[in-house]
Amino acid sequence: MEWRDEGIILGTRRHGETSAILEVMTRAHGRHLGLVRGGRSRKQQPVLQAGNKVDLIWRARLDEHLGTFQVEALDLNAARLFDSATAIYGLQTLAGHLRLLPERDPHERLYETLGLVIDHLDDPQTAGELLVRFEVLMLDELGFGLDLSECAATGARTDLAYVSPKSGRAVSREAGAPWRDRMLALPAFLLSSGQRADALAIEEAFRLTGFFFSRHVYEPRGFAESEARGAFLSTLRRHHARFGPNSEGNAA
Repeated sequence: MEWRDEGIILGTRRHGETSAILEVMTRAHGRHLGLVRGGRSRKQQPVLQAGNKVDLIWRARLDEHLGTFQVEALDLNAARLFDSATAIYGLQTLAGHLRLLPERDPHERLYETLGLVIDHLDDPQTAGELLVRFEVLMLDELGFGLDLSECAATGARTDLAYVSPKSGRAVSREAGAPWRDRMLALPAFLLSSGQRADALAIEEAFRLTGFFFSRHVYEPRGFAESEARGAFLSTLRRHHARFGPNSEGNAA
């Protein structure tokens, strides 16, 4: 068995004295593991870092085997990202989300979005917006997508301000007013790719996605939200407190 693909490294772990087991999110083969012989060498270690984009050749005698990877660097993002606490915790959060998926299950939309998020992880303002959009997509890929297209009560497509915690559907400001204390806020930037978000909107967006991750994913599987996600949000709060709600500075 053999295939060639590109992938983004999620993590590695030691194997024996000289090798490493590499975990990657690939374009066509989903989240995949494989053995890299000599992966702990001085030549290989800079390549096998989380966040790097690589070209992969996977080989195995049978499809169900772990197999081996031959790895060549495409984009060495790790050196840039490891200078930023926001980026480090963001990478860990993204990897944790992707590990919710079955291994080797293709999710090309997630792969493309992952690459876009990684390109901006060292900019805290942009990273927050992109990572929460990744979480919205992740919920959809897991089968628990939010319906933000129209009001669940009236069918209106304008002035959508809330999300029902029961149905995961959008609700307009007028229709949701009597129950606004029970509703989840729907930040406007999630409805428009061209709209930027302030600190409050980003907090509300992560509260929204976090609620549905807890209800549909974490609680049924018997585990809590990852520490990395909480740490990522803390770095965003420190950034906004230091530079202001609409800052585009790159300090982590």
